[in-house]
Amino acid sequence: MTLLLEITNNAPYFSTLTLLLGLGFAAATLIGSIAWYNSKRPVGWEDKEKPDIVPDVPDINGPDIGQR
Repeated sequence: MTLLLEITNNAPYFSTLTLLLGLGFAAATLIGSIAWYNSKRPVGWEDKEKPDIVPDVPDINGPDIGQR
């Protein structure tokens, strides 16, 4: 965090905004990819395996949450 503050302290406003937007986009893409790979697969993707880099996320609500 201090490194980010050091970088943005001497940078103009536009550079700071661009840096923060870039980091936010990268984080959103990473989190969205993990969520998508751990969700139910769309039609045609059921038999595909997820990449090894994607961690397993435990289902805290149980498998029947959408079947009420």
